[in-house]
Amino acid sequence: MSDEAVTDAGLWFRVENGSAASGVRRAAERLGAQLELGGPRIADLAIVTAEITSNLVKHAQEGTVLLRPVRRAGRAGVELVAVDSGPGMADLTVSSRDGHSTTGTLGIGLGAIARQTSWFDSYSLPGRGTVFAVQVWSGPPPEPSWAAALTRPITGEQVSGDGYAVRVADGRRQVLVCDGLGHGPLANAATEAALTAFRSAPAGSPGIVVRHLHNAMSHTRGAALAVAELDSGSGLLRFSGLGNIAAMTVAEGERRRGMVSLPGIAGHQRPNVREYDYPFPLGTTLVMHSDGVVDRWDLADYPGLTGRAPLVVAATLLRDAGVRRDDACVLVARAEP
Repeated sequence: MSDEAVTDAGLWFRVENGSAASGVRRAAERLGAQLELGGPRIADLAIVTAEITSNLVKHAQEGTVLLRPVRRAGRAGVELVAVDSGPGMADLTVSSRDGHSTTGTLGIGLGAIARQTSWFDSYSLPGRGTVFAVQVWSGPPPEPSWAAALTRPITGEQVSGDGYAVRVADGRRQVLVCDGLGHGPLANAATEAALTAFRSAPAGSPGIVVRHLHNAMSHTRGAALAVAELDSGSGLLRFSGLGNIAAMTVAEGERRRGMVSLPGIAGHQRPNVREYDYPFPLGTTLVMHSDGVVDRWDLADYPGLTGRAPLVVAATLLRDAGVRRDDACVLVARAEP
């Protein structure tokens, strides 16, 4: 078994002025030092963070940055996700060229971000805002992940009761989204129990894994959760869910297709666990989220978004469909050849 795209929850920062921008840069430098990226890469990380936060201060509305470690293939890097509801850009390719500027400045920011990161992706829509996702690793970066997710706690809480995990177990590519009952530390504890049990669960289909999680969570307040398995060889997605976890597949040019999650609470009583198969050809996107994200989103409203990295898709949906009065989690995954 091996874990992929394993990330800590990280910290969200509101970036509205230069002082907040400096705080994010210092936090990024500390995280880079903790992960032993090395002096040159920490310096690159500081420049990237400064450019991202400077853009938010100058151009954005409601700009926020997520800073977190990202671990994959036994290595660790630093990940930044910047989200805003500003004017957006019609052509990020043009905007990322050195010398391009919309405010009379030197216009080197986006070009510097692209050059000094290990991995970089973005999406912008005029009138809707922009998402930047970057990673800084020491040495060559791992292959881009096939699944990514973001969580955000309810306003006023430091920890989220929502969580996710990604794993490959005996060739099975599986993802989990979990929503611990309530909010705060006890909800977080229930979700952490589910994530731990998921990572160590025997290789099996989603229904088997959900039963395993249920048995492992009897000491917690319980949770809604769902497990999906992406089987590229058969072109199928296998799914099993309990409670209010939304899951949909989206193919280019087609309407999204919802999946069945049965009533129940993992860790309590004796839930009815069933597993369902859905068509999942290459090019299809899986979106799963907790009830802290309203389900009225439509990827057809975002031209070109399905071609961006799963992390960028997740960040865009969290920005536009996430609610502040609840914990929120969005996971996006794609089949791989």
